[in-house]
Amino acid sequence: MVSLRQKLIYKKLIILSILALLGVFVFAFYGINSNNFDFFMPMRITKILAILIVSYCISYTAVIFQTITNNKILTPSIMGLDSLYLFIQTFVVFFYGAKKITMLSDIKGFITTVFLMVIASIFLYILLFKGRNKNIYFLILAGMVLGAFFKGLASFMQILLDPNEFLVLQGSMFASFNNINFSLLGICIAISLICFFVMLFDFKKFDILNLGEEAAINLGIDYKFLVFKSLIIISVLISISTVLVGPVTFLGILVVSISRELLKTYRHSYMSLGAFLISVISLIYALFVVEKLLNFATTVSVIINFIGGIYFIYIVLKEAKR
Repeated sequence: MVSLRQKLIYKKLIILSILALLGVFVFAFYGINSNNFDFFMPMRITKILAILIVSYCISYTAVIFQTITNNKILTPSIMGLDSLYLFIQTFVVFFYGAKKITMLSDIKGFITTVFLMVIASIFLYILLFKGRNKNIYFLILAGMVLGAFFKGLASFMQILLDPNEFLVLQGSMFASFNNINFSLLGICIAISLICFFVMLFDFKKFDILNLGEEAAINLGIDYKFLVFKSLIIISVLISISTVLVGPVTFLGILVVSISRELLKTYRHSYMSLGAFLISVISLIYALFVVEKLLNFATTVSVIINFIGGIYFIYIVLKEAKR
């Protein structure tokens, strides 16, 4: 028996799906005719695939990370993963030159980046559970410290870079759907699907985890293992997102908060799907506006971060009043 609340959730998810499909259709076929179809369509299909992958990676990781941290205003970037990605890029340019940055654009470089981010997550997990009195807030603090550390090192090396090398590096510092790493699209899709199926049956566990750590343990959840596995998956998915298009800082907090307010449910299966659809809608329409209406006068990351930053401030002020 489907309740009235579930019916309402289904209706909202259907509306979001229609908006997402409409955006994909308009973006794919706008301005295309029989003369330029073969030239534009493969390029646009690739961008749409990248948007779907990035939307899944960012929305899912943000939902799960907020659950394991029991905080509605935190995203995986607080762990310093975005800063670590930027530090790796800066390190390569600083010591090996701008020409060597292409070494991070192939499969070996991608695997290396993913490996380093996973190692960082394991290190944070060890810090989290090494002592008896450690808790998730220690993870947040450690992530903030390491994130600031990597960001500071990257900024220091960027100051010492040759201006021409800095221009090359700047391309990987901001999210861009016009410089998608097409060579890694296939392996990113494969790894994303693997992560999806690995975590597919954990949604109910995360629903229970909403009750708190102690309640989840009493109800039979292996809390430490669930957090450990979640951090590994989050690291891999954030690596995929940043390697494909670069860091998108405020997209996670934006889509998850809207999904939570719109659906008003504790079930992660609904909330993750809603956040994914909202992310697709945000990215596809923002990319359409940038390319078709503004003629590349700005970037998608500027629009997303501007709107997301304002919404983040609103959430912080709202939580402070509570």
